[in-house]
Amino acid sequence: MTRRFEGKTAIVTGASRGIGFAIAERLVAEGARVCVTARKQEALDEAVKALGGPGHAIASAGRSDDVEHQEQTVRRTLETFGSVDMLVNNTGINPVYGPMVELDLAAARKIFEVNCLAALSWIQQAHRAWMGEHGGAVVNVSSVAGVKPAPGIGFYGATKAMLTYITQDLAVELAPGVRVNAVAPAVVKTRFAAALYEGREEQVASEYPLKRLGVPEDIGGVTAFLLSEEAAWLTGQVVVVDGGLTLTGGV
Repeated sequence: MTRRFEGKTAIVTGASRGIGFAIAERLVAEGARVCVTARKQEALDEAVKALGGPGHAIASAGRSDDVEHQEQTVRRTLETFGSVDMLVNNTGINPVYGPMVELDLAAARKIFEVNCLAALSWIQQAHRAWMGEHGGAVVNVSSVAGVKPAPGIGFYGATKAMLTYITQDLAVELAPGVRVNAVAPAVVKTRFAAALYEGREEQVASEYPLKRLGVPEDIGGVTAFLLSEEAAWLTGQVVVVDGGLTLTGGV
């Protein structure tokens, strides 16, 4: 493991477990300090301990779409570690399943606010406080559901498609100082995605050319690359991490 993030600081949202925690863990392993966010303080405290304690990580509990929480998180990260060099927008929700034509519009608004507006707002906060003057790198966690239609989770996919557009537009707006990329996973074995594979993992995995589902560490490694200087000439890209699923027509 390299120390390519030595002296750098990241904020990773939705990072008490799953993909977000794996990303934070990879960044810390490569020398970064991190601020992890999520709604529940107890889960965050456990994550900070697993990441090596306050010398390596701090926690900020709150709703990802709460602007005041975002401001406080960025300010506390700067006060504690002195910079906000990297931002990972990992938080996403999908509380509904079924045909989009029957979708409850109140639920749709909430999905949009968390998956799209909150991601944009986090970038605004980080840019205003640090990246606008000092530069940085952003990775938005999208989904293969945003690449092509995904019946049953269609509006979730629509918000992830919008997140792709936000990624690409900001990549142009914020260049050359700030790079903005995205990663689009297929099914990764997390609590968030459990309904998509629990009780039938072997059957679901058989549809993937690599014959397995993703694990959070798969996304952590790709995200770390996109944040690193090894990706210094990459911006506005969406890296699909799907075990080959979209090559065979699946989502």
